[in-house]
Amino acid sequence: MITSISLNPSIDRTVTVDGLNVGGLNRVLSQTDVAAGKGANVALAAAALGEESECIGLMYREGGALYERRFAAGSVGCDFLWCDGAVRVNVKVFDRVKGEITELNASGTPVTGAQLEEMTRLVLAHARRAEYLVLTGSLPPKCPVDYYRTLAEAAAQENCRVLLDADGERLREGLKAKPFLIKPNRYELELLTGRKLETLDALMDAARDCLHQGVEVVAVSMGGEGALILRGDEAWRIPGQKVEVKSTVAAGDSMIAGLAAGFRRGCSLEDAFRLGVAAATVRCMTPPEEILRCAEVEAMAEKLRAEKLA
Repeated sequence: MITSISLNPSIDRTVTVDGLNVGGLNRVLSQTDVAAGKGANVALAAAALGEESECIGLMYREGGALYERRFAAGSVGCDFLWCDGAVRVNVKVFDRVKGEITELNASGTPVTGAQLEEMTRLVLAHARRAEYLVLTGSLPPKCPVDYYRTLAEAAAQENCRVLLDADGERLREGLKAKPFLIKPNRYELELLTGRKLETLDALMDAARDCLHQGVEVVAVSMGGEGALILRGDEAWRIPGQKVEVKSTVAAGDSMIAGLAAGFRRGCSLEDAFRLGVAAATVRCMTPPEEILRCAEVEAMAEKLRAEKLA
């Protein structure tokens, strides 16, 4: 089982206009609402890859049914701590004339200490049967910045491997729990180390610093330059792929789902890495409203060539 956490769910509302009139009246041509958030994206991608997956977390009575329907359609299990209020709505205004998207993201509903205590108990219960727990996405207002560390330490008590995809202080604090894997991008790794990482050697040195802190696997996404992964003395790199990009939404979430799927299948570091990068690549090639296709990911993984760096 791959279990992902969603602590600050969001509905992504995309509205389309012809020429955004700032400060004036705009006629909406179309509107779509999608149950979203990084935790949801990971769970859906893992299920699309044929893995048993679930998403657990905080959910709000207004808007929560949209998640239940999407997870049911995607064969994803869910178990929520239901709260009063509404799921936050992130508005994306697509201007067809300029081809630009303006985003307005809500912060979410503040959480209480009691809700977080109950959430920790829920994570513990699921960690007892999950092999991998993915901690990803923003934290809601009033949530301690070290809460991912709390959950990672709780999961470790049940011998559940934790994959952490976070940035800033959430990543810095989460590292203290020695998660199985972290997946920073170049910028997030620069924030963590406090220095510019402009060369491959610099990135590898920074990743090795994380390994020395007790992390088993470090995967670094480098945008168009590809990605690299390290474990122990082993290191691999896959260059960026020249493909038709239809959307980058959920690409990083698909990568971490692919990595978790690869490790769950008992793959080598190289093969798990290829599956993760393949999932991210195919996600970029797929329109955002369509699901990831396992056959396309597997075919892409076969095509990818990883370069051994160490």
